[in-house]
Amino acid sequence: MLSRLFAPKAKVSAHCDLPCGVYDPAQARIEAASVKAVQEKYQANDDADFRARAITIKEQRAELAKHHVSVLWSDYFKPPHFEKYPQLHTLVNDTLKALSAAKASNDPATGQKALDLIDEIDRIFKETKAA
Repeated sequence: MLSRLFAPKAKVSAHCDLPCGVYDPAQARIEAASVKAVQEKYQANDDADFRARAITIKEQRAELAKHHVSVLWSDYFKPPHFEKYPQLHTLVNDTLKALSAAKASNDPATGQKALDLIDEIDRIFKETKAA
């Protein structure tokens, strides 16, 4: 009798771990935009000390962007999203690899590729939020 009294009255579910609004690809985009900006500044400057600092900052920002993309993949996107967007696993993987490439390169084209892929994740993210 007590078990029925304390049993849940309604079953609830959520598509994310916390109330909506905590996850957003904008965080990854900001960090990736910083990567590309640092790559451009690196190319425009011949000072060895400046370039050394630029590489350190670029690598830190790329790691943060990878973190934000990984959190979206693991904490926000759920099976219904993967069913509706079967390319999502590959897109996230490609994005993480592009961010790794940008981390290892001083070519702004690698930063732009990562930004383009994050934009695609953002498009899907916005569609899932609107649903």
